[in-house]
Amino acid sequence: MHSEAVAARLLENMGTAVLVFDSRMQLTYLNHAGEVMLAHSARHACGRSVRELVKNAEVLADQLAAALASEQVLSHRGCLLELPDAPKLRVNCTFTSITDDDGQPCVLVELRQIDYQLRIEQEEHLITQQQATHELVRGLAHEIKNPLGGLRGAAQLLEREIKDDELREYTQIIIGEADRLRALMDSMLGPNSLPKIQAVNIHEVLERVRGLVQAEAGGKLRFHHDYDPSLPDLQADPDLLMQAVLNIMRNAAQALGNDGDITVRTRIQRNFNIGIRKHRLVARIDITDNGPGIDEVLRKQIFYPMITGRSDGTGLGLSIAQALISRHQGLIECSSEPGETVFTILLPLKGKHES
Repeated sequence: MHSEAVAARLLENMGTAVLVFDSRMQLTYLNHAGEVMLAHSARHACGRSVRELVKNAEVLADQLAAALASEQVLSHRGCLLELPDAPKLRVNCTFTSITDDDGQPCVLVELRQIDYQLRIEQEEHLITQQQATHELVRGLAHEIKNPLGGLRGAAQLLEREIKDDELREYTQIIIGEADRLRALMDSMLGPNSLPKIQAVNIHEVLERVRGLVQAEAGGKLRFHHDYDPSLPDLQADPDLLMQAVLNIMRNAAQALGNDGDITVRTRIQRNFNIGIRKHRLVARIDITDNGPGIDEVLRKQIFYPMITGRSDGTGLGLSIAQALISRHQGLIECSSEPGETVFTILLPLKGKHES
């Protein structure tokens, strides 16, 4: 095999993002890891300037100019990149001045994401936490449901023996509370049937949920969307998927007091890890609200059942949403600061588009 072909294969299979910019600071080469990092294919990214690829491009532009002028290897650690079509990420950068085939100066840039391993560890912890919590909750719910049935039956028998209407009101309270607790236990247990997997257009699901939440809020919520039209159909259970999205969007609406902005955004992530498992294609759905944000302590526990920041909440909505997405081998993540809370749904894309 020719050395040039070997070099090309090595670059394409590197875990480090490699970019090449010409003297005009326009991208001329992007390897596969770079495509994943920038959430852009090389075909769409090449020819663009550094300022088109990165929102806060000042640091990169200064380093590129310095590398072109000095012909030295420069480095910059802990650089925060704000990307138009991907989450913010922090990277270590290396800038190496080289020449192209025509002898023209250019700069080879290597980007290494420094929080990549931390994100994987956090996701694995979240997955393990969700699985353990789900099993614990199922066990507790089963233990509670059994005596509840006996309690309800005894109240019904007692009601038949009581002739005084005022006293019968108390048995009705017992029966009503037993039914409420049973419904709560059923919610915690989740659906018993296997998911009914079929092709699902995620944008149709998102629009249906938007309509429901907007109607519940009385039309005061302002919805914005930024959909990727190239996103293929998901292989999923549409009802379970809709319930998960509904729980998250309702949570956002409640955080806003039904008066604020919710933005829904979809993108494809390529060669993306969910925990330690790497997927060729992943659907990313970001649901963002401009509410007050979630306290850091609460944010670490937000997917636990019975954890809520509202006095009138059950604390089950997000826990159930995580369980439903988990049944599709996916994951929900949350990031929050005052004025911007983002719930991100990650779902592997499976089927013919993977071949």
